[in-house]
Amino acid sequence: MTTGGWNVAGRQFRTRSDYEAACRDNKKIEKLKQSYNLEDSNRLRELNEELQSGKYSFETMVGEDFIYEIEQMTKLAKDIPAGKKTKKKHAVQKTEKQGRKKGKNFDEYDKNMQVEILWQLRQREKRRKWIIILCSLLAVTCFGYYGIYYYFVERTTDTYKEWAELKVTGSSATSEKPKQNYSFEEEVVEKEVLDEYKILYNKNRSLIGWVKIDDTIIDYPVMQTENNTYYLDHNVEQEYDKNGSIFLDKDCDVLKPSMNLIVYGHHMKSGKMFGGLDKYSQKSYYEEHPVIRFDTIYEKGLYAIMYVFRSRVYNEDEIVFKYYQFIEANSAEEFYSNMEEMSELSLYDTGITAQYGDQLLTLSTCDSSEPEGRFVIVARKIN
Repeated sequence: MTTGGWNVAGRQFRTRSDYEAACRDNKKIEKLKQSYNLEDSNRLRELNEELQSGKYSFETMVGEDFIYEIEQMTKLAKDIPAGKKTKKKHAVQKTEKQGRKKGKNFDEYDKNMQVEILWQLRQREKRRKWIIILCSLLAVTCFGYYGIYYYFVERTTDTYKEWAELKVTGSSATSEKPKQNYSFEEEVVEKEVLDEYKILYNKNRSLIGWVKIDDTIIDYPVMQTENNTYYLDHNVEQEYDKNGSIFLDKDCDVLKPSMNLIVYGHHMKSGKMFGGLDKYSQKSYYEEHPVIRFDTIYEKGLYAIMYVFRSRVYNEDEIVFKYYQFIEANSAEEFYSNMEEMSELSLYDTGITAQYGDQLLTLSTCDSSEPEGRFVIVARKIN
């Protein structure tokens, strides 16, 4: 008996009953070794077959170790694979090479070499099992990630399809009180909500408009709250959603309206939200889709694209043009200065310009070309 328990054949047992069972297994193993000449490959195979058939049963892992050992010895009797590189690797490799040249069987090796080869095989088996476990865990993780990802994609698709149908048909009105998460304080609205948006507005009072680009996937309601974070990871039903929602900058006002309405959306790999916006980096794509439809809940709007450019989010102390801060211009001079900045950044010339007092629309999404990168489209209202 040791301080930590009872040991039998390299295995440690914590209870007396387990220890006694292991002792019985060990005695049975010794009798089998005496009954079978393990140096005789035929007798070795015979013992292995009987062990595999369940003729001999064991109570503990001592017996399982013995079954595994005999199984490996039987395999080695036919073909001895290369062993693990251990402290004795050179001696083992040399002996194996000699054995292969001479056609040696396992039982022709001395006992020390047999023990070394068996140890190597056990280590190899352990590595194989760990590799299988790790690969299985990795596979489960990957399938889990993609399962969740595509769940959100499908749910988002279904949600926006439902909202689009409500917008077009005006059917399925709900009498439930709209959810008020992160909504503005109550204020008097002088303009009446357009008929096609009344049902949706009653579903969620954060609705502020709708953005659509013909012949593209972009056809979404636009939300607005008192911050620019809530709809980064919530959908229009106010459920958690990695796709987020398209939303208007919190400082923009559609009632005035603000000179420049800035609309944000995620650049999703699935192509959802503003995932396809960077296709405008090619002028040919712009020429096929030169107009953006953006309605507020109070009035419709059509915008011609002026500028397409890449930018990024800058530090507060950096003195540089920051497109996301251009919501109002206090003077014509400031307005035209901003126009010049965006014109210089633009990837190509669209031939469209704006005059002081024009209504502008900016679409912004993430861009992976640089840290905190942004892909931006600026358009001028034409109708």
